[in-house]
Amino acid sequence: MMEISELFVAGIIGLLSGFLVSIPVGPINITIINEGAKRGFRWAVLIGLGAIVMDFIYCAIAFAGFSGLFTSHLLRATIELLSFLAMLYLGIKYLLVKDLPATSPSVERLEHRLHPHTAFMTGFVRVLGNPSVLLFWVTLAASLISHEWISDNWASKAVCVLGMSVGALGWFVFLSFVVSLGRGRFSAKTLLRMSHLSGASFLLMALIIAARLIRLLAHS
Repeated sequence: MMEISELFVAGIIGLLSGFLVSIPVGPINITIINEGAKRGFRWAVLIGLGAIVMDFIYCAIAFAGFSGLFTSHLLRATIELLSFLAMLYLGIKYLLVKDLPATSPSVERLEHRLHPHTAFMTGFVRVLGNPSVLLFWVTLAASLISHEWISDNWASKAVCVLGMSVGALGWFVFLSFVVSLGRGRFSAKTLLRMSHLSGASFLLMALIIAARLIRLLAHS
C-alpha cells in the first residue's frame, strides 16, 4: 500500500515538474510557435515529441546517477544548497528575460552537421545540442531525491521520469493546439509572460528549499 502511494506521489510530482519546466522560453517553444503557425498542429506536436524523447534520455540519465548517494547528512545539505542556488538562478533568469533567442551556438553547429529535415528530428536535435538540459535534470533529480519528495528506488524514479515526459507532452500539445488554432495570435510576447510566471515558480521553489536547508542545518 505504501509502495503504491509512493509511486502515485512520484508520478504526480513528475507530471507537474514536466509541465512546468517545459513552459520557460527556449528553442523548442519558439520553434513550435513559428512552425505551428505556418505548418499546423501535427507538425508542431512532432517537434515537441522529438524534444520529449531526448529529454527523457537526459532525465533518465540524471535520475540513474543518484542512487544511494544521500545517506550522508553533509552530502544531503550540500545537494540542497546547490539545488537552492540553481533554482534561484533559474528564477531570476526567467524573470528578467527580455528576448526570445531561437537557438544557441551549440545547437546551430549540431543542426549544421545533422541537417534535420523532419519535425521530430528538429525537436530531438535541438535538445541534444543543448547540454544545459542535462545539467538542469541532474539538478532537479538531486533536489527531488534529497528532499525525499521522490523515494530513492528504481520504481519511484522510473514513474517520476515517465510522469515528466507526460507532463511535457501535455504542455507541447497545448502550445501546438493554441498556436495552430490562433494562427499567430499566440505570440512570442505571450510566451515571454508565461516564462516570467515560470521564473516566479522557480523562486518559490528556491524559498522552499532554503527553508528546508535551514531546518536541516539547525538539526545538525
